[in-house]
Amino acid sequence: MIRLLFLLVVLGLGLFVGTQYAGQQGYVLISIANTSIEMSVTTLIIMMVALLAGLFFLEYLIKKILRASSSTWNWFTIRKQRRSRRYTDEGMIKLLEGDWKQAEKRVTRWANHHDMPLLCYLAAAEAAHEQGDQRKRDDYLTLAAKQPNATLAVELTRAKQLLSDQAWQAAVDILTPLAQAYPDNILVLKRLKQAYLALEQWQPLLALIPKLTKAQLLTPSQADALTLQAQQAMLSVVATQGGSEGLLTYWQSLPKTLKNETRLMVEVIEQLLQRQADLAAFKLLKEWLNKQPTTELYRFLPKLTLKDKQPLIALLQDKLRRDKNNAEAHSALGQILLDEKQWAQAQQHLEQALSLRVNIEDYACLAQALEQQDRPQAAHDVSRKALSLLTTD
Repeated sequence: MIRLLFLLVVLGLGLFVGTQYAGQQGYVLISIANTSIEMSVTTLIIMMVALLAGLFFLEYLIKKILRASSSTWNWFTIRKQRRSRRYTDEGMIKLLEGDWKQAEKRVTRWANHHDMPLLCYLAAAEAAHEQGDQRKRDDYLTLAAKQPNATLAVELTRAKQLLSDQAWQAAVDILTPLAQAYPDNILVLKRLKQAYLALEQWQPLLALIPKLTKAQLLTPSQADALTLQAQQAMLSVVATQGGSEGLLTYWQSLPKTLKNETRLMVEVIEQLLQRQADLAAFKLLKEWLNKQPTTELYRFLPKLTLKDKQPLIALLQDKLRRDKNNAEAHSALGQILLDEKQWAQAQQHLEQALSLRVNIEDYACLAQALEQQDRPQAAHDVSRKALSLLTTD
């Protein structure tokens, strides 16, 4: 439009000048080497206008041809992209349907023409993995990794496949740097949790739990339960590696809320007893029972191997003075007295415990106490009672 306006202006000026100087056209001589060209000024102006018009027309024609070529190229490109998308969509449906072979075939057929080749290669890797072809799976993941901004998607896919193959440590090796680069990524956190549980890596799992809670992947109650599970396992690990001293040191380092958990108290005592640290176990039991009446702890008292059982007996007698209906204290004291061969007193406490609640182990101990007092019929009746309860259960 501007060029056309320019030509009109030049032509108009030429006409104006021509009319003003009619009959006075002037003279123009162009001499090049041995060639001379003579013309009037008016003729020169007309030739210049015609030349400019020709140049403008040639430019227009060239652009028109280029636009047509570009449109044709774009048409073919868009057609290939549409076909690639169609094949990819069909492949994704086959992937969801479990037709792995057809899924792989379709998503890779026109992957080079897809506007998101990363999606095609990741889907193909998943299909190859489901077919058990690890070589092709790895090849597809390599192609996917060459795409821009592919690191997170490719590594997450690789980790997922390793987890499904139960290659737990290999998955952790991939997920650990991802957790540093993408600390809030939900899939990274979930898969790390799965791997840590499988590998029983309790310390990293404990460090991960606050992040899982923050990401709302665990409810507060689930976080507490998982923390207890991990800490209970950690107590066993620490006891194995550091013995009873290492166990007690680790126990003292725990928060107060965890040290009030009966489940963890039981684990500590069991680990101490396994390592013949009975005196340390008794000290903890005495401390805990004086703080709170945890009935599950009483069962460990008869299992303690101490040179002098009097402190045990005194502790239980004190508990019974405070609460004469403490069935677990009666049971523990009865078993200790039975071991001390104080048959009559053992019988008394065992009968008291059984009057408060039913316990097959107490029936067995009571039968033993009766036999030691030459009361075979009573012992037989008690044993039969215990057997009937066992059969009922």
